[in-house]
Amino acid sequence: MDLDFERCYRAVDSRDQRFDGWFYTGVTSTGIYCRPSCPATTPRRENVTFHRSAAAAQRAGFRACRRCRPDAAPGSPEWDVRADVVGRAMRLIGDGVVDREGVPGLACRLGYTQRHLNRMLIAELGAGPLALARTQRAHTARILVETTGLGLAEIAFAAGFGSVRQFNDTIRAVYGRTPGDLRKARRSGPGETGEIGLRLAFRAPLHAPATLDFLAARALPGIEEVDDHTYRRGLRLPHGDATVRLVPRERWVGATLRLTDVRDLAPAVARCRRLFDLDADPVAVDGLLGADPALAGMVRAEPGVRVPRAVDGFETAVRAVVGQQVSVAGARSTLTRLVRAADRAGRSGVRAADLTGFPSAEVVADLPDDAFGMPAARRATLRALAQGVADGKLDLHPGADREEAVAGLTELPGIGPWTAGYVAMRAIGDPDVFLPTDVAVRRGAAVLGLPDTPKALERHAQRWRPWRSYALIRLWRAAVLHG
Repeated sequence: MDLDFERCYRAVDSRDQRFDGWFYTGVTSTGIYCRPSCPATTPRRENVTFHRSAAAAQRAGFRACRRCRPDAAPGSPEWDVRADVVGRAMRLIGDGVVDREGVPGLACRLGYTQRHLNRMLIAELGAGPLALARTQRAHTARILVETTGLGLAEIAFAAGFGSVRQFNDTIRAVYGRTPGDLRKARRSGPGETGEIGLRLAFRAPLHAPATLDFLAARALPGIEEVDDHTYRRGLRLPHGDATVRLVPRERWVGATLRLTDVRDLAPAVARCRRLFDLDADPVAVDGLLGADPALAGMVRAEPGVRVPRAVDGFETAVRAVVGQQVSVAGARSTLTRLVRAADRAGRSGVRAADLTGFPSAEVVADLPDDAFGMPAARRATLRALAQGVADGKLDLHPGADREEAVAGLTELPGIGPWTAGYVAMRAIGDPDVFLPTDVAVRRGAAVLGLPDTPKALERHAQRWRPWRSYALIRLWRAAVLHG
């Protein structure tokens, strides 16, 4: 989105929530920055500046509004779907890569020099990687201050700050209050010991039943649990295991986290947001898909259907390989056997409560033949996949280069366009994947009166670009509901 003054000011004047996360409003008369939907009185034109990121607003000397909490706004859908370096960088920063590996690590992952990466991010977002990571650290620290009983010094280092002084200075600069003031002002005390509760914002509408139905059909015992209103699962995070409970509400998704290490808060939140596709722009997606008469009825009946993404790219790739040419129920049975075999093999990691994360690539690569319960050729595919991820030759993170990831997958024996496309859609976040040869897709197409032959369906799907992944989810859902 270009920061055209008139367009941005109209969004602010109308308090349009759809633009939250797209840009931020700096108010020179007060020194604060807000999200477009801030309920405060609309500032005068001469007192307004617009910024592409919260970090850019902070860099310009503004502090976060205490009323609208712009740091808690949903992320920009642009950075969620873009495949270029800036989009990939934003996803990696959101996952905490700068905190763990520094700017050199981020630049290395992206294949650019630090200087060139810094120049690109400033040009697009008005702030470099350090400033963007600093903004995220401040938000993480605020959550920990307001929702846990941890000491402030513990929170400083858990959020990624290099010192307590840096933590204090940043919180004061971003929020206009000290960490101690934030703790005194919190509305309620910390929850159950060890739990962190927060609200994950999204752009309405969100059709939560579609996401929960999709995840429930594929839920693996010991890793996931789903009922009509709640999703629970184990996570494997950079510093340890965790569990999360997600409960969709009218205006946000409630998240309750149990972390082995609080340094994993930012990556845990980023992965939960990706799983429920909370940074999507459903108005843009539904506007385009609803223009097709074949999909218009579904879009009207169920607005806001998202693409269930992934918390672990390797897990999604394994699920895709196992699910080749078998039913969802059959794949679930085989995957359950694989997970139990990994447990018996004594995989590394601490089990968090009753759920745990999917086994790592290293563990799967070392499992014996009888753990897989599948033909030798498919077993060899899984081993090659696991070895590629374990060796770092195959990157399936949302910050990966999509074309390189797909090329790397299809080079493995037994992985073709369907599997690579499925992984690109769910693990890497490509919004424009279409799988015309998929049996359920063709069945859903037939239900909706669309062509059900792969070539004809592929041609028709061109009108759904760049949101074919969302059309794909709707066709799968049509097959389940009406097939």
